Amino acid sequence: MTQDDMMEVFLAAIMLAFKLAVPILLIAMIVGLVVAILQAATQVHEQTLSFAPKAVAVGLALFILAPWMTSECIDFVNLIFDKIASVPIT
Repeated sequence: MTQDDMMEVFLAAIMLAFKLAVPILLIAMIVGLVVAILQAATQVHEQTLSFAPKAVAVGLALFILAPWMTSECIDFVNLIFDKIASVPIT
């Protein structure tokens, strides 16, 4: 396996991690921002009020996005196996 193949696998792994993390982080950030605005408007500064909606939103997002995340991981594993299969036997 050449250095270019290894860099391709490494880049694919980094991009996979980025693609899987960004939607969840964006949802948590948006829900946190909405809750913070509501807390500032109502002057209610309760710690659990900011944590619980984010936890529920992230849980729902993970549940909804699980099939897509699984297919992305399967595609990555298939890329790895294709690279392994292309290694010449010496």
